[in-house]
Amino acid sequence: MSTLVPIPKLGQSEETVKIEKWRVKEGDKIKKGDILFEVETDKAVLEVESQFEGTLLKIIIPAGKEVPVMATCAVLGNPGEEIPKIEMPKAPEKKAEAKKPVEAKAAPSAAAAKSAEAPATQQIQQVYSAPSAPAFKAKPSPRARKFAEDYLIDLNKVSGTGGDVGRVTEADVRNYLESSGYKKKLITPTAFNLAKKENLELLAIEGSGDSGRVTLADVKSAVSEKPREFSNMRKIIARRLTESKQRIPHFYVTVAIDMTEVSRKRKILKEQGISLSVNVFIIKAVALALREFPMLNAESDGITAKYKSKVNIGVAVSLETGLVVPVLRNTDRKALDEIQSEVAEFAEKARTGKLQPEEMKGGTFTISNMGMLNVENFAAIINPGESAILAVSSATPTPVVKDGQIVIRDMMKVTVSADHRVVDGSDAAKFANAIRLKLESVDFLNREI
Repeated sequence: MSTLVPIPKLGQSEETVKIEKWRVKEGDKIKKGDILFEVETDKAVLEVESQFEGTLLKIIIPAGKEVPVMATCAVLGNPGEEIPKIEMPKAPEKKAEAKKPVEAKAAPSAAAAKSAEAPATQQIQQVYSAPSAPAFKAKPSPRARKFAEDYLIDLNKVSGTGGDVGRVTEADVRNYLESSGYKKKLITPTAFNLAKKENLELLAIEGSGDSGRVTLADVKSAVSEKPREFSNMRKIIARRLTESKQRIPHFYVTVAIDMTEVSRKRKILKEQGISLSVNVFIIKAVALALREFPMLNAESDGITAKYKSKVNIGVAVSLETGLVVPVLRNTDRKALDEIQSEVAEFAEKARTGKLQPEEMKGGTFTISNMGMLNVENFAAIINPGESAILAVSSATPTPVVKDGQIVIRDMMKVTVSADHRVVDGSDAAKFANAIRLKLESVDFLNREI
């Protein structure tokens, strides 16, 4: 009997996932624990293990397709066994919203003529073929579709006159070509082939060659500007941070911290064979400060505030595909070397795509450290479900006045972004200075080591 393999729900926030890569092929023998495929979620690219055994009879969902969680992605069974008929899962409903702006551009013939007079900069924005028209618009005739493909025309811009529903006919496409001056449009053969391959509309590409001829360079330029769909991770990042910025009243407090003692302590430890990063000292100082200021270790819905009993610090890790935030649990109770070990382990897992969803849940406060990127100062957006975030900048040699003398010290700015619904300005200022005092204190450094 065949077994239907579902795409597992990897987290509470994931409703859809994208299969990035299949690690097996049809006909392979699968054992429990074998890696079937890689999926991209809102937090990372994860490997999915098989919970079943059998021969992979059919791959239902190809790589690169975004589908709802729990959809059947493959069929396992015995060789030669009849494969049940399974329909491809429908694309998420939310994507239909992307068609609305395009439909607004699909103007009647009079408006189309007007658009031909638009500035070149506006025309360039219309180079890319629009998504398929909404369901209520009649489908073009096969001859119209073929003709449009041959001449690189976006059918959404052609007004139909066929039948009672306004079906686009070949004659409609020819009229559109003539009214838009297509015959005057010149293009080199190689440029034409590339434009066709990339599904670009020729009429919207501005030519730079003799007599306005569209060259290969013109088409390549249009291709480079072609909109690229966000990865699933980037979509979720965009949605969550936009929601945070719109719903949470952010305010910011910045303090400068003298990191000279930390630098000196690290140097001494290194000579003893102990290597600790600056970030580890910052994480520990923040964790202890959160004990003193619980309102920054909380979350609010605008009506109530929930104060967290544990200090679980999320450490932002930047990847080429986006941002992941693994969580250090009970950070206030851990020694510096424990924190160092966990941070290194999480960073390696993040780079290799081995982070698990549970390792990115349960954070109560987040630290975003861009100190290694030569950043003077910045402010971060609060992670949804938390009341504050700390942005850490670079430590740089700076002339400061100390004991009446101008001296060079390693100064580092940190900025607290806080939710004003649950955190007052004075609380954020005291919290930031509590971090500063710890990092500038020789006693704190000696005690924590």
